[in-house]
Amino acid sequence: MVIDKSASDLHLTVGLPPIIRFHGRLRPMNIAPLTSDDTVALMRSITSERRQQEIKEKGGCDFGFAFEKKARFRVAIYTQKGQVGLALRLIPSKILTMEEVGLPQEVKKLLDRPRGLILVTGPTGSGKTTTLAAMINYINTESDCHIVTIEDPIEYYHEHKKSIITQREVFSDIGSFAEAITKALRMDPDVILVGEMRDLETIQTAIRAAETGHLVFGTLHTTGATRTINRIVDAFPTDQQEQIRTQLASALNAVISQVLMPKADGTGVIAGFEIMIMTSAVEHLIRENQTHKIISAIQTGTKQGMILLDDCLFNLYVQKKITYQDMMDSAQTPPDLALKVQEYARQQQEAYKKAMK
Repeated sequence: MVIDKSASDLHLTVGLPPIIRFHGRLRPMNIAPLTSDDTVALMRSITSERRQQEIKEKGGCDFGFAFEKKARFRVAIYTQKGQVGLALRLIPSKILTMEEVGLPQEVKKLLDRPRGLILVTGPTGSGKTTTLAAMINYINTESDCHIVTIEDPIEYYHEHKKSIITQREVFSDIGSFAEAITKALRMDPDVILVGEMRDLETIQTAIRAAETGHLVFGTLHTTGATRTINRIVDAFPTDQQEQIRTQLASALNAVISQVLMPKADGTGVIAGFEIMIMTSAVEHLIRENQTHKIISAIQTGTKQGMILLDDCLFNLYVQKKITYQDMMDSAQTPPDLALKVQEYARQQQEAYKKAMK
């Protein structure tokens, strides 16, 4: 059902029928509600003994699962109220191009740089992994590099093209993200993808790798460039924050923040982006702890390919690609965006009146 309908997710919860997420909306399947025995049996059918032990000890686990040769899923198994639940996300078999993802041409220039840190951020389910896969595939196609990916779990499988690709799975091939980055530096890498910068040690090691002459990709569960930079700085003890601001200012190439929304015509989903590209002005703001001014720097950096998330959402709304409600639900500053929409409607009305005269 999930594969046939190209749904994005499948939820298996005791007391409810299986539920799929289709074009961003949850839809129950016409099947009897699942029992506790049902979800346990389903869990055991796809979970190794080692992972089942992890569920007993930690209350859950995450891994990749292949359904025959038809599809791969990212699986999250969890316990709630003493019962087992599963969430399976369908991993598209085809790696999208950067154009299909919706990234502007300016982002390609970032991928030609030999070093630095590129952060792809957004909430869970916003398409970060798909965007990173498109970027890695572009480098793999266009450049002769050694690309090392560090993931938990591995989702997209990349074939060697012009580049060599080494994909390592945390807890299976290596102990932790931070350890994997350190080990990767001994593997003659050009590009390193860090699937999740989830702790201080990983953040620190990823920045160090970018400083020492590698192109590093990382992800964070933040929305917007300002919040992303603040999140990284705040992860460090107070007495180290000035130093990390300096390191980040010199190592960071860009922050690409994204959200995923249903298309207005109901045919799928579409991504909205905020793109901050490092300039001397942005570098100065990070060093001087004036990240609240980054919004203005992005607004004045449109020629360099920068755009605020709310401006991107507004453009998609004007083009009738997303609904007003979905635009507002994803906005950084909904009141300001609402005023912008009102002003646009007023201008459209005035233009119509002039045309009718």
